[in-house]
Amino acid sequence: MPMPRLLRCLHILAAAVLMSGCPMQPKPLSADQLMKESQGMAQLSQRHRQGEDMVKRGQDLVKDGQAKQTEGQRLIDEGQRIIQESEQGYEQLRR
Repeated sequence: MPMPRLLRCLHILAAAVLMSGCPMQPKPLSADQLMKESQGMAQLSQRHRQGEDMVKRGQDLVKDGQAKQTEGQRLIDEGQRIIQESEQGYEQLRR
């Protein structure tokens, strides 16, 4: 299964930061900063899951719609056949 686009972007971003080779010693993160970052990641993850759920529901609706379309066409074809037979029967009775 292909890696989700969001995770791929995060990996690329992380790689770019690591390869930048910043000569300065990074400032340690405070507990508040760590909490904000983890909450941000959790929100991104939740949003990603919501997107996946929406795609799945949409795919299911399309599949159901296609089945209904096929059934609808079958009913139309059968109805038209019955109408044609009825009209032919009427014409024969008139003779």
